[in-house]
Amino acid sequence: MNQGTYPLAASMINQINRIDMISNNLANTNTHGFKQEGSTEGSFNYYLQRAQMEGFTPTKINEVTNTIPKMDSKFINSEQGVVMPTGNALDFALSDSDTFFKIQDKSGDIVYTRDGAFKNLDGFLVDSNGQFVLSNDNEPIALEEEGFENQISVTRIDFEQLEKYKDNNFKLKEDGQITEQLENNDRQLVQGAIEKSNVNSVSTMVALIDAHRRFEQAQKAVNSIDELNENLINKIGNNNN
Repeated sequence: MNQGTYPLAASMINQINRIDMISNNLANTNTHGFKQEGSTEGSFNYYLQRAQMEGFTPTKINEVTNTIPKMDSKFINSEQGVVMPTGNALDFALSDSDTFFKIQDKSGDIVYTRDGAFKNLDGFLVDSNGQFVLSNDNEPIALEEEGFENQISVTRIDFEQLEKYKDNNFKLKEDGQITEQLENNDRQLVQGAIEKSNVNSVSTMVALIDAHRRFEQAQKAVNSIDELNENLINKIGNNNN
């Protein structure tokens, strides 16, 4: 295989992954409290150096593949979305960008969300998926109790400690830690309002078009290399005849 094909093929793979990520962001433009994802790109050489620092000794270093681009990592954009008033007493927005509501999911695990579009289910406060909103004692909140809003747990967590989970929630990473369990949520909640997604539909669409174009450019370059190889093979074959 022509050596130029390797970085082009790797670039195509990166752009496919980027298209998937951007498409998911765009699909959640109207999802309450949604945080868009971004990605960084490195090279094989970077991973090789990191492995060497961790004590791994490679048996062979391929100078050709050292510069092959590779998707380095994903990150969550923690920028706060616009807070929009709704007038609904069961809607809540968080005033700080690093705070979360605690939710008990269907399997009984505690997860975290920025989506405060809560509802009344059989007298209990639940999220849009019917999962219990929890107090600081990790108990469901009964709406019949006066001042139920004061029972809503607000937890401060660094986004680097979290990973995205299903139903627009987050969960702690394996080694993740909670920064602070707030004792009083009075200054943390905006009742009758919802935090919108922090996805900018215009810039996200531009990024999606850019990813498609980069993929197509790499694809055309691979096709050009294939054509050159085919012409070269044909010429060599004709000369041998």
